[in-house]
Amino acid sequence: MLNIIGKRYINLTISGTLFVVSIIALIIFGLKPGNDFTGGSLLEVKFPGNLPTNAEIQTVLAPLNLNQITIQPTSNGSVMLKMRNLTEAEHQAVLTTMRAKYETSTAKLLELRFETIGPAVSATLKQKTLWAIILVVLAHVVYIGYAFRKVARPVASWKYGVVAELAMIHDVTITMGVFAVLGHFLNVEVDIPFVVACLTVLGYSVNDTIVIFDRIRENIIRHSSEDFPGMVNKAINETLGRSINTTVTTLITLTALFIFGGESIKYFSLALLVGIFLGAYSSIFVASPLLVEWFNWDRRKNA
Repeated sequence: MLNIIGKRYINLTISGTLFVVSIIALIIFGLKPGNDFTGGSLLEVKFPGNLPTNAEIQTVLAPLNLNQITIQPTSNGSVMLKMRNLTEAEHQAVLTTMRAKYETSTAKLLELRFETIGPAVSATLKQKTLWAIILVVLAHVVYIGYAFRKVARPVASWKYGVVAELAMIHDVTITMGVFAVLGHFLNVEVDIPFVVACLTVLGYSVNDTIVIFDRIRENIIRHSSEDFPGMVNKAINETLGRSINTTVTTLITLTALFIFGGESIKYFSLALLVGIFLGAYSSIFVASPLLVEWFNWDRRKNA
């Protein structure tokens, strides 16, 4: 049996360091917002002949350093390109580059429209999303506290919920910190899919933690809770195989999406890769050790 709880200070130190570094990266670098948050330019063109793939268009325009480009084919055979705000010189450079690649002497590339668009995510939507996340976190704590009401000793049931949420915050913050670093050094932008990935990580992290906490609850009901740290360590080992199997199969799928899924979902897949790995890690090496530390702190206070 692995003595994970006995070596918890090593794991908590690693996690704490990553968390602090992520906070610093977010403060210093910040996240680099994409077109969904800042708005930009919309260019609609009609290609001669067959439509090129999105990846091919991305490759053709890559030398222009336009950062993130969202490419969307339409029902009338044209293609819409959403990108950062372009100057007129950049606008003409995009057209010149694509015409040089795709035009022939008999078939021309047509510009159907070019306009400035506003952000897809408004300030009101951001505020509502923040409040929704806060309410969900509070609901998690209340529900977990109610679900664990039969094991209110030796640790109060609501503390399971608080610890699960702390682990969740740990996972999402480090994921955002990774993208803050990528945005600063590699110009990786965050968009609506990134927000979706973070929300997915929220759910995955809590779910993975609750699996271990539920086994702790079962062990407390069946056996004595005198050795609470030992009980937690036993629960981790009993669910370790399930956690590893579930996480590895998920990460294999996400790795395939990251490598072969194309440019449009590349960083969405990366955010899920980082977040789900952290969710599995934190449920074993962060949430459960924090629960034991809270138990030890209460015991010292009462003594």
